[in-house]
Amino acid sequence: MERYTNRVTQLFNIDVPIIQAGMVWTSGWRLASAVSNAGGLGLLGAGSMYPEVLKEHIRKCKAATVKPFGVNVPLLYPDIDKLISIIIEEGVRIVFTSAGNPATWTSRLKDNGITVVHVVSSVKFARKAEQAGVDAVVAEGFEAGGHNGREETTTFVLIPLVRDAVSIPLLAAGGIADGRGILAAEALGADGVQVGSRFAASTEASLHDNFKQKIVEAGEGDTMLTMKQLTPVRLIKNKFYQQVAEAEQRGASVEELKTLLGRARAKKGMFEGDLDEGELEIGQVAAAIHEIKPAAEILNSMWSDYLALKRKMCNGIDG
Repeated sequence: MERYTNRVTQLFNIDVPIIQAGMVWTSGWRLASAVSNAGGLGLLGAGSMYPEVLKEHIRKCKAATVKPFGVNVPLLYPDIDKLISIIIEEGVRIVFTSAGNPATWTSRLKDNGITVVHVVSSVKFARKAEQAGVDAVVAEGFEAGGHNGREETTTFVLIPLVRDAVSIPLLAAGGIADGRGILAAEALGADGVQVGSRFAASTEASLHDNFKQKIVEAGEGDTMLTMKQLTPVRLIKNKFYQQVAEAEQRGASVEELKTLLGRARAKKGMFEGDLDEGELEIGQVAAAIHEIKPAAEILNSMWSDYLALKRKMCNGIDG
């Protein structure tokens, strides 16, 4: 693949500005290394890994690729200090942080030569991330799967707002699964994209096959942002989702919702394949995903479609 040069590819030393999101129960070493080997940036999803498991995945990823890869770290993780120490000790060069205050860990990471990117859902937090010294931000719209912003700002609205607010490189996320999404994000001011749901439906994703099949069967309107009293999360509508929706409708307390959520709901659904009682996190763009493919094929298709569309549009304008 011919290298494309812009601020994102230069920042991460990659060929194309496509980042595979570090998703819980999804983004292990097989997926991250496959995306990196194909020319993008693969991320390990540390949010569902105990510290020793993260260490194992980092080492296996190093063995599987000589290309750059990174780790996504939710800052609300209870053993965050252990995760950060392992990342530094293992020589990881790129860290994406999310779900917390970037000011807490950015300085330590950068002092150890690590490139830091923070995921935001609003202009306010984009500015705070830039002030904290991060190297780039991911602006993630309301369409995205998993944990999401309470503001419910869509990607089309969020990206230009954040672009106008910060000067550092900007990655767009939420609802991007093909070349059209990359081109649209670029037109709105993004320097690259972070892609989650499309890579979740890949051969190398560590999701259970039941859930992968559920993703490709999902249609428009089959996901919903819920649990806003706790941490908002976009889920496929299943039996567990209906239980949550009914509890919220009757005004359940935060404590009752926590009890209903229990422990390991995401693991049960996403990793173990319980499609009824599990928490099934995926984005709205699942409705546009119809096949489970190898990660390299997904990335190459996205990029080639983007280039073809860009040429077509430029020729049309010239004409």
